Amino acid sequence: MAKYQEYSNGVEPTWCKGCGDFSVLRSLQVAAADLKIPQEDLMVVSGIGCSSRISGYMDSYTFHGVHGRALPIAQGIKLANKDLTVIAAGGDGDGFAIGAGHFIHSTKRNLDITYIVMNNQIYGLTKGHASPVSEQGFKTPSTPQGSEDLPLQPGLLSLSAGATFLAQGFSGYQEELIEIIKKGIEHKGFSFINIFSPCITFNKTNTYQWYRKNLASISQEGDYDPENYQQAMAKLLETKGLVTGILYENKRIEKREETALTKAPLALGKAEFQKLFQALY
Repeated sequence: MAKYQEYSNGVEPTWCKGCGDFSVLRSLQVAAADLKIPQEDLMVVSGIGCSSRISGYMDSYTFHGVHGRALPIAQGIKLANKDLTVIAAGGDGDGFAIGAGHFIHSTKRNLDITYIVMNNQIYGLTKGHASPVSEQGFKTPSTPQGSEDLPLQPGLLSLSAGATFLAQGFSGYQEELIEIIKKGIEHKGFSFINIFSPCITFNKTNTYQWYRKNLASISQEGDYDPENYQQAMAKLLETKGLVTGILYENKRIEKREETALTKAPLALGKAEFQKLFQALY
């Protein structure tokens, strides 16, 4: 049986002590071990930011991309080799600012990849300015009078874009988080997992204590149906997005090319070459 330590490359994370991303890293490693994913079949792609360093701590195939571009890279990899388990990861700034357009189109395209967002409601790497999901009135060095913008709501955005799997977790609830990530990986389609992962250095508002006080949980509701789209929307509106668990899962499966490009024949016969050549002239 695989152990989660096998998915660690031994590099010590540079995150601040107490950062919620430590929990996310371990949860991902445990989930991969529980699902017995071979390390050579696991690809973790990340963007730019504190949380995007997660790819640098995994012992698997990894790719550290550019700001906001983890999803197009992950999609390209999945299209080239459908046999890989592809995980994209990043922060709320990376995913919902410069990467927001990619998020919407990745959601509706529904390729079989898992997108993990470590949401701390602030830009940590650049020393703490407001992010697209920071609450209105949130004070930072870039918004000393309080943010004037309404916060983007990732869960509602994903559902409106056609999400087939939406879940939310909390770094402080690691056992639940492990199960959520496992379910997201097993889902055949685009899985979006929004994780409340506190920044203990720059965000003194949305702390572990604050989340424990304000988060609701789907698991405590016996009559909740994750296949009910309207109920998922209503729950997000009712809780203002502050809820954990698997909120929605639609098991529709998209038909894709059966043969991975990595296994397609590369040889081009003379007849095929002449046909292509003639089409250009």
